[in-house]
Amino acid sequence: MKRWKSKLIALSLATSVALVGCNNDKDAAKEKNEGTKGTGTEEQIVLKFAAQNDNTPATKALIDEFNKQNDKYDVEWVEMTNDSAQMHDQLLNSLSSGSSEYDIMSLDVVWAGEFAGAGYLEPIDVRMKEAGLNKEDFNAGSMASGNFKGKQYTLPFFPDLGLLYYRKDIVSQEDAAKLESGNYTYDDLYAMAEKYTGQGGTESGFVYQSKQYEGLTVNVTEFTKSFADVAGGLETMHKFVKAPFTPKNILNYTEGETHTSFEQGKAVFARNWPYQFGRIKGQEEGVSVKVDQVGIAPLPNGGAVGGWLLSINKNSKNLDGAWEFIQFAAGEEGQKIMSTKGGYLPGYNALLENDEVKSANDMLSYEGFQNALKSTIARPVSPDYSKVSDTIQVQAHKYLSSGEGLDTAAKAIEEAAKTE
Repeated sequence: MKRWKSKLIALSLATSVALVGCNNDKDAAKEKNEGTKGTGTEEQIVLKFAAQNDNTPATKALIDEFNKQNDKYDVEWVEMTNDSAQMHDQLLNSLSSGSSEYDIMSLDVVWAGEFAGAGYLEPIDVRMKEAGLNKEDFNAGSMASGNFKGKQYTLPFFPDLGLLYYRKDIVSQEDAAKLESGNYTYDDLYAMAEKYTGQGGTESGFVYQSKQYEGLTVNVTEFTKSFADVAGGLETMHKFVKAPFTPKNILNYTEGETHTSFEQGKAVFARNWPYQFGRIKGQEEGVSVKVDQVGIAPLPNGGAVGGWLLSINKNSKNLDGAWEFIQFAAGEEGQKIMSTKGGYLPGYNALLENDEVKSANDMLSYEGFQNALKSTIARPVSPDYSKVSDTIQVQAHKYLSSGEGLDTAAKAIEEAAKTE
């Protein structure tokens, strides 16, 4: 009887221990779900970072380094799709519901105005001032893209920008120096295109994106110097459309037609993004031009910026932690990781002269590319960007196709591009 009671007591104790263990597991799970993570001595606050997939080690290395240095916060990467439209809709659905599921978000440069205008983003001006950060510390076009109605909402994650590629085995050293300095105009470019077309087996002087799509909005932004002179910019674009050295189907050109023309040795000059350099360096299929035949220069009025920005969800329950992360990610240390581990362009300007960063990105050794990074400009920052871009595309393409209705097109584009 005593033995049976002893066994009963032992069983009860074991059951109690099991129940306590079970409850502890439930508490731990609950703790994690509520945005904290046990460290053994104190709880860390979990920050959710919604960012696109990265086929380089850079984003993971960035997050790992932040987590390694930080005892209070632990960033978890919520990997989003690389389909930009799908990612936009996924973020929009979450933000519009008032959700706090994401603390930090990576945004395409053209989304910032939309999300800020809708009240989904936390402004960071005061935090920047307190941290001693100046807008001039970062890529100008990226900062402009995240500035809505005088308030700053984003810092650069990694910028992209429009460039002028030229055949340096064809263009004279004097003209090349002028191009790389950025101290030239579209009229100068026209004269050079006219001068060099036909040399080295080329057929076209200057190729760029003029089809009715987002690429046309980008080019209008550049030709008009961020819409400072819309009528003049459109007239210049039309001059290039009608030029004898321009392909007859230029109004159907996207990035693909542009890089094909230049890479196959058919064009002297081409406006395109940095990816084109990678194709030439890697000698992708169909590429006949060699890297040592290619020069890089800023565009006359600056290159429109692309790429991605870092932002904070206004409904985040951890605004201070979210700021700590984007300050790290956009700052010198974080941007160095992104550049050296992934080959991304730094959005933190001081790194443009950093030897490690330069060695990780061949383009940074080009003086013309360095100058281009210092003269970036932004597309319109608007809460209804899609509608704005559609208006610019339609009006510009209609004018470029016919050469008629300049005043009407310019007026419509000026109205659409207003950011205030």
